[in-house]
Amino acid sequence: MARRKKIYEGKAKILYEGPEPGTIVQYFKDDATAFNAQKKDVIEGKGVLNNRLSEFFMTGLNQIGVPTHFIRRLNMREQLVRQVEIIPLEVIVRNFAAGSMSKRLGIDEGTQLPRPIVEYCYKDDSLGDPLVTEEHIAAFGWASQQDMDDILSLALRVNDFLSGVMMAVGIRLVDFKIEIGRVYDGDFQRLIVADEISPDSCRLWDMETGQKLDKDVFRRDLGSLTDAYTEVATRLGVMPKNAAPITKPTLIN
Repeated sequence: MARRKKIYEGKAKILYEGPEPGTIVQYFKDDATAFNAQKKDVIEGKGVLNNRLSEFFMTGLNQIGVPTHFIRRLNMREQLVRQVEIIPLEVIVRNFAAGSMSKRLGIDEGTQLPRPIVEYCYKDDSLGDPLVTEEHIAAFGWASQQDMDDILSLALRVNDFLSGVMMAVGIRLVDFKIEIGRVYDGDFQRLIVADEISPDSCRLWDMETGQKLDKDVFRRDLGSLTDAYTEVATRLGVMPKNAAPITKPTLIN
């Protein structure tokens, strides 16, 4: 489709004006970043994989009644989504200790948690997306108590869905983060899952070997990020096993 006005460019995606009011075209880049963009690289094919995987997860959530911003995939790198007002929080659901939780609390990576733990980070790259409590969220007006109840419910439903889907293909869902957006129907507001769900935003470990199949491969220099993401896509049936190699696109302005 023809290029439209660029609205926003982030670390992994570009947002363009959509073809209809209330829509946005979300373009997935090949850029990979870690440690708040202190580590950067371009990983050929990453955007294609994340577009297809996010489509798969968002479609599945829509089908079970968990509302998302996803409308349809447009091509290998773009999808049409609803325009939303993003709540300035990263919502993190943890099933096993890993990453920052292990460092903060001194818990060995891979330790199963007594129950899923939901954490919130304030979305601000310049501050390093700091961990915040519901007290902060209420005090600064980022979300109401009703919003928080709805966010918690959405996060746990996403966790149930993703955990089951991943377990069926031999992958452990260690943790993930989502973003939540507000949409308005007249005066009525509701919250929906937005942004993306992909190995960029999840920790995924092979259940037998413990092999990492997520962005920790890039963070910790554990091998090919494209190979790891392709393994996830192949197991889920998103990309056929005999698919042609993913090549870097030529952007048409």
